[in-house]
Amino acid sequence: MSARPRQLRPLSRLLRGFAGGLALAFGLAGAAAAAPVELRMTIWSGNEAHLKLFNGIAEDFKRTRPDVSVRFETLPFDNYTTALTTQIAGGNAPDMAWIFETSAHDFVNSGALFPLGKTLAATPGYALGEVAPSATERWSRDGMLYAYPFSTSPFAVFVNNDLIRQAGAKTPAELIAAGQWTWPNAIASAQAVAAKEGKGGLVVRDFNFQAWQFLSSVWNGWGAAPWSADGKRCTFADKPMVDALTFVHDAVFVKKAMPGPGQNVDFFAGNAAMTITQISRASLLPKEQPFDWDLVPLPRGPVGDYALVGQAGIGVLRASRHAELAAQFVAFMTNPENSARLAQFFPSARKSLLNAEVLAKTNARLTPAQLDKVVVTGIATGGLMPGHAGFARLQQMVRAGLDPVWQPSADIAAATKAICAQIDPLLAR
Repeated sequence: MSARPRQLRPLSRLLRGFAGGLALAFGLAGAAAAAPVELRMTIWSGNEAHLKLFNGIAEDFKRTRPDVSVRFETLPFDNYTTALTTQIAGGNAPDMAWIFETSAHDFVNSGALFPLGKTLAATPGYALGEVAPSATERWSRDGMLYAYPFSTSPFAVFVNNDLIRQAGAKTPAELIAAGQWTWPNAIASAQAVAAKEGKGGLVVRDFNFQAWQFLSSVWNGWGAAPWSADGKRCTFADKPMVDALTFVHDAVFVKKAMPGPGQNVDFFAGNAAMTITQISRASLLPKEQPFDWDLVPLPRGPVGDYALVGQAGIGVLRASRHAELAAQFVAFMTNPENSARLAQFFPSARKSLLNAEVLAKTNARLTPAQLDKVVVTGIATGGLMPGHAGFARLQQMVRAGLDPVWQPSADIAAATKAICAQIDPLLAR
């Protein structure tokens, strides 16, 4: 099989093909449980703080099950899902996997995942009922939960106040206090830093003019979306999206307030005024504070205040020879106690943990006000990142279709109409 992602079969078909003949595999779990077992879980993060937390939970599980160890395998973020599905296709599926919300539909509907509901419900003290149905909707099918949304993390704006003040611009905190924290004013402050300090303005982290879905943190403020709510019609050519992309284009190519194509700017190294990302990236802040930083909600858009939430689920692969045992580890990793530990980086969907007082115990670097305004309010009001069946193919088609937009003299209306002409037949299926 070719290693090139574009030659892989559509994700949903690939997963269905490798889920069908594996029912016998997890019948071996009980027989193997008495012997030493190593469970493997693929994740995207290689961050030292994240791995320390995960390994600590795995060590605690081993105290209850001395015969079981857990190994976390980091796959590159940029091609994580492709690398994961390649492992599955090659007969090297992990026992458990971190799954992005964008590909949730394919994993859940393909039959590639082992059902978790019964195991979680049977775990003493697990309290699955306190997880809001809206949080588990994308991870469920026919009333059965196939992956647990262990991270329900709002997108927010990290701010370098020093750079903004040096440029003589208003900080987001000042704009919020004046009721003026809007997208035009955010871009004005970013533009001042870029022009006067020679630094990056505002960076949409992980976007890089490739992973366009991260721009939903901007275009949701215009009420824009890539497709209709039922997923059957392309809406890239609708006015809200055209207006939002026009705003971004102007910020990049006219105001120079956002880095352009090919420019890699790292906020956490002190090289940008602001960055939009999830609060799990707070782990990238230097331990010794080299600059005065802040964390604030997304700016107000034309449709008013809004929030965006990114989710990640933990699923157990049907291909695992120890699927039931892996499900037991997932139950342990996401029980109320460990969910509170994970909330340091990955906010929980559990209602008991969604308050600033509880979150402050594991988020010492964030103030109660930041936790309340960004995390608690964001989870309560935010929509999810876009996802769709066959997302990997759609992602590539839209990325190619947006290439003409990322040119100084772009015809955005024409480019978005061309995108819809390409993807509408797929959405309508």
